[in-house]
Amino acid sequence: MKAFTLMEVIRRVRQLLISLFALLVVTFVICRVLPSDPVGAVVGELADPAAFEAMRQKLGLDLPLYHQFWIYITSLLHGDLGTAVLTGNPVTRDLAQAFPATFELATLAVMISTVIGVPLGMLAAFYRDTWVDQFARVISLVGSSIPVFWFGVVGLIIFYASLSWVGGPGRVDVYLDGMVTPRTGLLLIDSLLAGDTETFWNAVHHIVLPACILAYSAMAYITRMTRSFTLEQLNQDYVTAARAKGASSLRIVTGHLLPNIAVQLTVLAISYGNLLEGAVVTEIVFSWPGIGQYMTNALMIGDMNAILAGTLIIGAIFMALNFISDLAYLVLEPRTREVTV
Repeated sequence: MKAFTLMEVIRRVRQLLISLFALLVVTFVICRVLPSDPVGAVVGELADPAAFEAMRQKLGLDLPLYHQFWIYITSLLHGDLGTAVLTGNPVTRDLAQAFPATFELATLAVMISTVIGVPLGMLAAFYRDTWVDQFARVISLVGSSIPVFWFGVVGLIIFYASLSWVGGPGRVDVYLDGMVTPRTGLLLIDSLLAGDTETFWNAVHHIVLPACILAYSAMAYITRMTRSFTLEQLNQDYVTAARAKGASSLRIVTGHLLPNIAVQLTVLAISYGNLLEGAVVTEIVFSWPGIGQYMTNALMIGDMNAILAGTLIIGAIFMALNFISDLAYLVLEPRTREVTV
């Protein structure tokens, strides 16, 4: 078994840095070989050849690829991700404005998926091969199989266009947009801090559908994993002994199962990373002003700086969450550490 030491943490940090660098290289190369023309996005397709060449030199696209990469990584280390063609602002500023919307949506989604997925998975394990288990399996299968964007479109048609139960695309209605001064960037929190209950409930009305749609795929994964972990623990001797002593199902769950499967619920970190990725697709369907919508608009005009930065941010967050999950597993799981006397 591996020793939980400082060297183990350092090794995992080194792996994280290598993965981040590999992501940077691959993303940079892909963005440079795409058929889109970033020069044309800046000067316009009808500009004369001299203007094209001047802008090409200004952007450094006339340099060898390795030289372009060196310039980009040097700027990146100084916190400069370039200037966005779409807005004319530094990409870092645009991402700082767009990320809170994505973070708010993904966070609410992971809360919904956890609150539903964990109990459902445990119930499926407790009532194995009954209708409860079959129901959980079907729900998980559907959530894992059907694309998020399809659920989003169908959800808008049914719950917004037909039933008017939820708000439409966007974070709030148009007449409330910009009414709350941003503090955290999280509209639900900012509206409460400002005491604007109208904007708060309007924002809830808008976020509930995309959050539930996004949460469904994560809930399917969490349900399957929780069911598997619970079944494994139910076959352990300590559960048999607890039942022989007359312990109730509630006592077995709260006193025995939850502490033992808690270590396995580090999968929530992975689910959270997947939700940040899935939010990109959901934001397109719901016109949600987050990183996904920002990257889509950038892709339409060939804004490579914005596309590259957005991809790196999402990839870096996903890797960081995996790293945190690994460390949490080392801390929570005694069997991964050597017992020293």
